[in-house]
Amino acid sequence: MGTVIMHNVVSVDGYIADQNDDVGSLHEWYFSGDTPISPHDDEQGYDHSATGTPFKVSRTSADYVRPMWASIGTIVMGRRLFDLVNGWEGQPPAGEHVVVVSHRPKPEGWHPGASYHFVDNAPAAIAIAQDLAGDRTIAVNAGNVGSQILAAGLVDEVAMDVAPVIFGSGKRFFDGIHEQQLLEDPHVVIQGDRVLHLRFRVRR
Repeated sequence: MGTVIMHNVVSVDGYIADQNDDVGSLHEWYFSGDTPISPHDDEQGYDHSATGTPFKVSRTSADYVRPMWASIGTIVMGRRLFDLVNGWEGQPPAGEHVVVVSHRPKPEGWHPGASYHFVDNAPAAIAIAQDLAGDRTIAVNAGNVGSQILAAGLVDEVAMDVAPVIFGSGKRFFDGIHEQQLLEDPHVVIQGDRVLHLRFRVRR
């Protein structure tokens, strides 16, 4: 089965957005470099589909981000993020499949051909995601749903793109974690421009 990675861009003080779901300057590094990247391309090119703006990162970040995006088979997300981005209009930014943790079903008539699956609990979401991904990576969005999956012992790694931003309050990367969780020492530490890429294996 593929590795389950809880991932997000995060502020230095541990937030993935403010209280209004605004990411502020967290994603500045995606657009301030000199190396074009696209989630659906292995070397060069832009992805204009989601934002209308090309992703351009530092060469160092590109060498890290490209293979990570390419490894993803399934994304697991919460309903709030799904609603905010309208499910990326049925075209996930990486991978071919999306599993949405929600007590509400898929909106009626919404992109019927898209491989989006709605389930009402986090463990079931991971089981479906693993079936869909095969041996590819399952990328779990951080926040409430990601924290539920981490607390259930179903996350293999935590990946953080730490941006030099302080929010002070907002939506936490680890939202709702009430017990100590142990991670191994970081096995990836890469300094890009305006971002620090970190990856930790979860200690079993």
